[in-house]
Amino acid sequence: MTTAAVSLDAQVLSALATVFDPELDQPVTELGFVRSVTIDDAGVEVHLRLPTSFCAPNFAYLMVSDAYDALSALPEAGRVRVLLDDHHDSVKINSGLAAGAGYVGTFGVEAERSLDELRRTFQRKAHLAAVERCCRAVLAGGAWTLEELPLLELLDLPEGRLKNALLRRREALGLPTDAHARVAVDHTGRPVGKQDAALWLRLAAATRISIEGNAHFCRGLLATRYADPEGAAPLVVDTRSRS
Repeated sequence: MTTAAVSLDAQVLSALATVFDPELDQPVTELGFVRSVTIDDAGVEVHLRLPTSFCAPNFAYLMVSDAYDALSALPEAGRVRVLLDDHHDSVKINSGLAAGAGYVGTFGVEAERSLDELRRTFQRKAHLAAVERCCRAVLAGGAWTLEELPLLELLDLPEGRLKNALLRRREALGLPTDAHARVAVDHTGRPVGKQDAALWLRLAAATRISIEGNAHFCRGLLATRYADPEGAAPLVVDTRSRS
């Protein structure tokens, strides 16, 4: 195995880690949705899997398409193939992606519209859940009260995983990420009013719990479907001859 091949292994796994399930707001690599990765002289081939054969085709197409785009951006990847296994629309999705037909071109009359608005909807939910996690953590620390929460700025958040996740979701929505930007805002950047803070936090918590509950449910379905218990061995890249 050459140094270049080892480097490409890491690049491929990093690229796949940027691909999120749109509803569960977690990387496909962490959810166990990446079945296999093969790198050879021709390029990179990735097989994806889902918890059931009837997972929503639009969600499935989003993940497959996003994985293809992420891998195609790697200069050393060569030919990129991303295939969805064991889904009732696998043939249609795989053929459409290979042909560059796009979602509407792949599903034809079955596609009500493009996936842009669907993606946006889930980005908004992910942002709301990320805001709630940060606010709850700050309130638990005792330095801020619920009444003061609308005044919380990004600079007030401790550095770490929660803040990084929030910043990533703000960037996806085009929201400001400067130090003095308010934390408690909706998807348009409109700040939450003091009188609305308690109700808003409860609604945000409901969104976060729904996302996390769905993720837990899907992990269980995936483990049952593939006899692949949670906590299984990490994904290994099959690297074959590459000069």
